Amino acid sequence: MDGFVGRFERQLDPKGRVALPATFRNRLEPRCYLLLGDDKCIGVVTEAESKSRAEEMTAAVKKGERTRAELRALAVNMIEVQVDAQGRITIDENLRQYAGLSVGAKVVVSGAFDSVEIWEPARFERMLSAGQQAIGGDEE
Repeated sequence: MDGFVGRFERQLDPKGRVALPATFRNRLEPRCYLLLGDDKCIGVVTEAESKSRAEEMTAAVKKGERTRAELRALAVNMIEVQVDAQGRITIDENLRQYAGLSVGAKVVVSGAFDSVEIWEPARFERMLSAGQQAIGGDEE
């Protein structure tokens, strides 16, 4: 599997850093990009994926499928970060607020095939449950 998969529980340290799972680091080192993720998570993408998403957003704005406000929000909140020697990244305060994360609190780091997502645990459980129910269908 070439994509990001799995679920990992972590904790934000007092400086707003989180340790990436070892299995994710080799694709994200030495730097990666943080961005506003869907459903109020933080997306973590490779440099190549960040360029792809920027190109997709720009094309969608030109076609009238997305607004310039959405483009601006994505651009302003896409932040390049370095992966330190311990495999940690620092999450910007604005992104932490967007995702409802607090320093010292637990977070979930999960794979999403082409990206990594960082979640507030209760929100992650709600999204995971909804996704599993959609895949499994309604049981009676």
